[in-house]
Amino acid sequence: MDIKRKLILEPRDIWWEGNGIFNPGVAEYQGRIYMLYRAQGRDNISRFGLAVSEDGEHFERFPLPIVESDERNPYERLGIEDPRITKIGKDYYITYTGASVYEASHHDTLAPSLNTPGVPWRVRASALRTRDFQSFEKVGVIIPDLDTKNTVLFNRQIRGKYWLLHRISPAIFASVSDNLKRWDGGYQLMSPQEEWEASKVGAACPPLETEKGWLLFYHGVDRKSVYRIGAALLDRENPAFVLHRTKTPLLEPVEPWEKRGQINNVVFVTGLIERRGMLHLYYGGGDQVIGLAKLPLDAVLESLTS
Repeated sequence: MDIKRKLILEPRDIWWEGNGIFNPGVAEYQGRIYMLYRAQGRDNISRFGLAVSEDGEHFERFPLPIVESDERNPYERLGIEDPRITKIGKDYYITYTGASVYEASHHDTLAPSLNTPGVPWRVRASALRTRDFQSFEKVGVIIPDLDTKNTVLFNRQIRGKYWLLHRISPAIFASVSDNLKRWDGGYQLMSPQEEWEASKVGAACPPLETEKGWLLFYHGVDRKSVYRIGAALLDRENPAFVLHRTKTPLLEPVEPWEKRGQINNVVFVTGLIERRGMLHLYYGGGDQVIGLAKLPLDAVLESLTS
């Protein structure tokens, strides 16, 4: 498959971007591409920066973060991470991960999936809402009392419900809601199958509706902690059914800025724009920079259904 990729954004020499910028959510608004990206500062806290582009490749950034963690929220005291954006009606919903830790006596349950073994990390799926990318309303924690991340929303109701995908390591789970505020714990949708995803899988960016079904890109992590991207096709009227799934990854680390970074060998897609039959995938490379990969929609669907 013909895939064109390029490095489009690197961290600036400012303290709140100092450790890296990566894992961006994207959306089209008033004819331009708006990007919310994760900026990890030299204090190791992540915030959201805002970048705007006319062509989807050359972005203008702002001098200060557009969203920071709420100091009054105990679930976000160590930052906010990995925004994904879905437009539903007039609203843009931004799902993200709030980071904190449990009390010191808490049994560590997440260490195998994180990079600091032994730390009792607490991660909560949370959401924001905006209509103009200037003011943001906190929806809050949307799956209470459950450590989960990699949350992506479908852009319409299906079977009378809103749908959400999230990861309880090592699998992808699907949850439903009546009001976009509270979600059930869900049920397992996809688990690791192939060697390149043997450690865990997680939803990458919000699913794209096509005539053949919902196209879901997802990341897979192998036993050597290499992150790659695959795709699945979910039933259009009941996404609980996985129709097809790639046996081999579509995207894997090959460029120097994907193979080396804060975490080596990472491509981590979190944003998707479809234009004239071309898919524009925005992703974090090496947990340090932002890349763009372009690939034809038809070829991706053919790889799933042939």
